[in-house]
Amino acid sequence: MCRYVVLLKFTEQGIAQVSDTLDRTEAFRSEAEQAGATVEGQYWTTGPYDGVIILTAPDEPTAVGLILRLGKDSNVTTCMLRTFGSGELQNVLGKMQ
Repeated sequence: MCRYVVLLKFTEQGIAQVSDTLDRTEAFRSEAEQAGATVEGQYWTTGPYDGVIILTAPDEPTAVGLILRLGKDSNVTTCMLRTFGSGELQNVLGKMQ
């Protein structure tokens, strides 16, 4: 399983329809579950980003496909960050030869 942090910014369309944000959140959560992924958390924020999603997916293509689909609706722009747990990082460090 791969974990991602996805930073979100509302587009003009997204902020104009901000009252629908909770419905869009549930729709994305459902799409993620159908794809075998899990939304571990979704938060609305202040500052340079309007929200954060913490997503776990079985593989990178699944995660990227979900996030591209999210951006396709034009309500948010995304910045996707792959995370590494300590065990995964240990494996990466072991390849530094």
